Amino acid sequence: MLRIVALLVSHGAMLAVGFALGVYFLPILIAPKSPDAEMLQQQADEALYTAEFNRDLRGSDFLHWGEGKVSVSPARISHQGSLAPGPDYKVYLVSEFVEHEDEFLPLKEQSALVGDVKTFDGFLVDVPEGIDIENYTTVLVWCETFGEFISAAKYR
Repeated sequence: MLRIVALLVSHGAMLAVGFALGVYFLPILIAPKSPDAEMLQQQADEALYTAEFNRDLRGSDFLHWGEGKVSVSPARISHQGSLAPGPDYKVYLVSEFVEHEDEFLPLKEQSALVGDVKTFDGFLVDVPEGIDIENYTTVLVWCETFGEFISAAKYR
């Protein structure tokens, strides 16, 4: 009987570890090719604002982080750098700088959802019509599925 319980516990633990690794690695495996550096640089050159994602924010940790240059124009938001891989990342524009999910959640309804992030070595997201970047100050990357803050950068 003890052997059966030990087998169930050990197999259950391995199943849980396998599932967790799948959730982490699946976005990496299915991610499309990142935009090339030349395209990202061109977008950065045309941007009105720039800012930096960095790993030192209160809401960032070893699994949830971003680093690199973010460029904001009325038409596009581009990122030259890296994001920790994960599922269901979204770019939001926020009216004030936040650095943790407990600061973002009260503002989420008033924030503008710009689009999805599918690549982790730089991204390019079109700003939808009707969103005025002048009404916001901060670009934020958010994991919608798990409600996790990834990174933010104040551009004005």
